[in-house]
Amino acid sequence: MVAHVETTGYCGRGSRSCGRWPAAAVLVALSLHLMLLLLLPPGHLAVKRKHHWKTDVIKNHLKNHKSLEGMVRLVDGESEHEGNVEILHLGKWGAICDDEWDVRDGQVICRQLGFDGTSSVTHNSHFGQAARKYWMDNIRCGGHELEISECRFDSWGENDCDPSEAAGVICSSPEVKKPKNTFAINQSDVAVAKKTKKHKIKDTSGPNIELRLAGGRTPEEGRVEVKTNDGWGVICGDGFGILEAMVVCRSVGMGHAAAAFQTDRFGGLDMPVVLSAIECKYGNETSLANCFHQHKVVCSSRKETVAAVVCVRDMADLAVNADELVRSAYLEDRQMYFLQCAMEENCLASSAYQLRQSETDWHLLTRRLLRFTAKITNVGTAPFRPAIPKHLWQFHQCHMHYHSMEVFATFDVLDGGGMKVAEGHKASFCLEDNQCTGGAVPGFACANYGDQGITVNCSDIYRHNIDCQWVDITDLNPGLYTFKVSVNPEFKIPEITYNNNAAVCSMFYSETFVKIHDCVVQNP
Repeated sequence: MVAHVETTGYCGRGSRSCGRWPAAAVLVALSLHLMLLLLLPPGHLAVKRKHHWKTDVIKNHLKNHKSLEGMVRLVDGESEHEGNVEILHLGKWGAICDDEWDVRDGQVICRQLGFDGTSSVTHNSHFGQAARKYWMDNIRCGGHELEISECRFDSWGENDCDPSEAAGVICSSPEVKKPKNTFAINQSDVAVAKKTKKHKIKDTSGPNIELRLAGGRTPEEGRVEVKTNDGWGVICGDGFGILEAMVVCRSVGMGHAAAAFQTDRFGGLDMPVVLSAIECKYGNETSLANCFHQHKVVCSSRKETVAAVVCVRDMADLAVNADELVRSAYLEDRQMYFLQCAMEENCLASSAYQLRQSETDWHLLTRRLLRFTAKITNVGTAPFRPAIPKHLWQFHQCHMHYHSMEVFATFDVLDGGGMKVAEGHKASFCLEDNQCTGGAVPGFACANYGDQGITVNCSDIYRHNIDCQWVDITDLNPGLYTFKVSVNPEFKIPEITYNNNAAVCSMFYSETFVKIHDCVVQNP
């Protein structure tokens, strides 16, 4: 009999903390060592009869193998409990992209590291830009997994992320707890600090903040400079994203944000950093003074740390049609045999994938789907286009189409406490003009590998009978819930505002029917 073995500890330098080593990998490696020892002559072990020779094998293995497949660590945080997440694969450390990164993914990371829970997850390279290649993207955890590598995700190394999209976590435990019956490289518990509190900028710097753009080729682009009593300074780029850029462009009278950068391409490296960890909640703040920041200026040591923007006068603006959701929602029971293509695109609940692994007749089992039509209209002043160039679109063999955006929309069912109890997502396999009003002429069509997008005053309609246009509610108990549909939920594409990108509705579900009603359009 082989006992269950787990190991935990910290490695690396600075604030780089390593997580639990995969138990399966440890057992496989130990088994190989034991097999080799059994082939040695009997006299070889006689000198160590005073203590069990298996103990020496385990100790030597843990000493010589400090880095194993699937180990995770946090980097660039101020303390051991926070930072960008990196994972070890094929002997090399790599980053995790923040696409679809949510609190359940963070829970798995913090648990793997030995912390009690997750205080929050971070996006937009909050702790500095990713210094290594991305190993994982579009992670989808149920929250119960022991290791992040057990979650569903795109293939190792497959991603469409840039260095400013590193995923991070802030774990909530006050100390690292060593699991029982484990070995640890560092036997002492490591004290960690509480989550750094953020303050409104106007509470520390006053209500009137003077901004300007500098170093750009045109007046509409450049690094963001802030005037203080000591002169002009720059904003740390860590965590600076499109929401913050929207407020900056509005504040300097340059229209709407087309892009947010964490870069040194516009200069500013020789200027003092006067603000860091900027966070705007919705992007509709009238001034940067209404956003939050970290009172103590902390910026990563890498040079690409200056916040910069590109502003434009015209911009797209997507709006969800809530009436269409109310009108079209219904239930369907469908055998998993007919859902195999949808499973390839992660369109079913995690229990469906577990059944596929455990049941031989899984293809005969049924899933209950909440189907509906999503109508998305561009009410802005410029066409809405995918962020990924056409030559980088992903082709899905099963459905025989390209994806221009991996996550165009998300569909969530929430309980009374606001927790997700069922979810779905829709990749934009076809963004086109299905219906236009006000004299608008359709400009986008998906046929024959055509250009994708949504023209001003036109709508893209994902009808209820399309694959993945649903939420798998098989595991949901009858009752009252909240149903939420969000488009462009991760703010990957800039818009005039995100205040109309989600429809939040009341939902009554029985075992025979579903009713969607009382919808409100709001920010995702």
